Amino acid sequence: MEALPELYAIFQGEVATVTEYGAFIKIPGCRKQGLVHKTHMSSCRVDKPSEIVDVGDKVWVKLIRKEMKDDKLKLSLSMKVVNQGTGKDLDPNNVSLDQDERKKRMFRDYMSQKITLEAVLNTVCKKCGCKGHFAKECFVQPGGTKYSLIPEEEEEEAAAAGYERDKKTSVADDSSKKRKK
Repeated sequence: MEALPELYAIFQGEVATVTEYGAFIKIPGCRKQGLVHKTHMSSCRVDKPSEIVDVGDKVWVKLIRKEMKDDKLKLSLSMKVVNQGTGKDLDPNNVSLDQDERKKRMFRDYMSQKITLEAVLNTVCKKCGCKGHFAKECFVQPGGTKYSLIPEEEEEEAAAAGYERDKKTSVADDSSKKRKK
């Protein structure tokens, strides 16, 4: 097997190809190439990697990840943690790399999950008139905004049906009042 650089090693490589998502860098001393993703090209946002590097350019990179995927070794490189003029390591303790990894792991899509409240009091506040809490726990200031819990779907449907029923009876009452005159 070819001699690959150690993890977090810094070396100068040549840009082999530039794609819309990053650039592949030739690793000196072996036939392997590593990818510098556009998020690791600069500390600023990069939309087009071709604006940063061209094929044949010599760049300083740091090996940040070795990963076996589908029986292939994939190497991830970073340019933003290395001074491109001197090759000096700008992140010697790999703090910013760890922070980037943590940000990727912590993101989850919570939009599709419905929030349910389990222990909601079946009461109405005497102070503000909203459901779900007592007057002594009420946080509403006099004349301030009132907040209430969002009703369940079944409650909404029942309320809508009750509203329609009330509307029909009020229309019938109005018509009977007109007849009496």
